[in-house]
Amino acid sequence: MIDAARLTEIRAREPELIGRAWQKRSRRPLTGDDGRLLIVAADHPARGALGVRDDGAAMASRTGLLDRLATALSRPGVDGVLGTPDLLDDLVLMGALEDRIAIGSMNRGGLQGSVFELDDRFTAYTAEAVAAQGLDGGKALARICLDDPGSLRTLESTAAAVTSLAEHSLMAMIEPFLTVRQDGRARNLLDPDSVIRSIHIASGLGASSAYTWLKLPVVDQLDRVLDATTLPTLLLGGDPQGDPHDTYAAWGAALTLPAVRGLVVGRTLLYPPGGDVAAAVDIAAGLVHGSVR
Repeated sequence: MIDAARLTEIRAREPELIGRAWQKRSRRPLTGDDGRLLIVAADHPARGALGVRDDGAAMASRTGLLDRLATALSRPGVDGVLGTPDLLDDLVLMGALEDRIAIGSMNRGGLQGSVFELDDRFTAYTAEAVAAQGLDGGKALARICLDDPGSLRTLESTAAAVTSLAEHSLMAMIEPFLTVRQDGRARNLLDPDSVIRSIHIASGLGASSAYTWLKLPVVDQLDRVLDATTLPTLLLGGDPQGDPHDTYAAWGAALTLPAVRGLVVGRTLLYPPGGDVAAAVDIAAGLVHGSVR
């Protein structure tokens, strides 16, 4: 496994090795025999969101984050990772993406806590780059604020990305929310009716829905919420709060619903109470795949 010093050396002296590593990476089908996915999410830092629970700088160490991701990706039952180019380029050089799914995070412009937080411009991967580098799909955050004209730009850009990814037969993972500004901060509405409305808006984006997946929060009345779509759905882990056992129980119940095809979880698995990443990941893998493969 390449260490951080070697990664920096490559970036400074041999940056072309990154492209070669992507070209040589061994790939696998998007879904396995059970049609389910456990994806580890690591795209929070690019929006300036470094906090986990009470530690506002938990994700500030890049070497620490890479170590946690390498541990997670080495566990049986983990299908892949969602991240921005800086992280995924490190991971591909480390050899951590062999036979794993790599989803590129596309729009990270809405920085957490900024006055432009709801301007979710595409600042990372493009659909064309996702295809050219041999990634397995792209993810877009689609926060819809009815009081913010900037949301129209987000929807238009997301639709274009969905169309382009479909043209390349690649997954378009959309994470929609109805969002409001409250006390100067963006707040996602997580009541069932708001999530249902966001699903319908997101599902209609792009010229084809053939490769569109949804990334949705675990909310009340989830069976009614997921009746709003036939698109395959992955559940997000969210900001880790409370007892992890309650979180695991909620995931387990949600995974019994037909539309739910797995989990996309970041901080809950990468920064669990007690710090045992492997144990947390193994629990999630058992929930998604029934047993560790």
